[in-house]
Amino acid sequence: MKAKHIFQVIVEQEEAGLFVAECPALKACYTQGRTYEEVIENIKDVISLCMEEF
Repeated sequence: MKAKHIFQVIVEQEEAGLFVAECPALKACYTQGRTYEEVIENIKDVISLCMEEF
């Protein structure tokens, strides 16, 4: 069974309209997307990849 982790994610919208998400608890864990929904899915994927490093 996989352990469940909860991370804080910060989402901001840039002037150009892109959304940027980062997870401050994990080094170099950030991504972007055209919509809020897309950036949330992207950050979930990136967090999974970052967690593989541990």
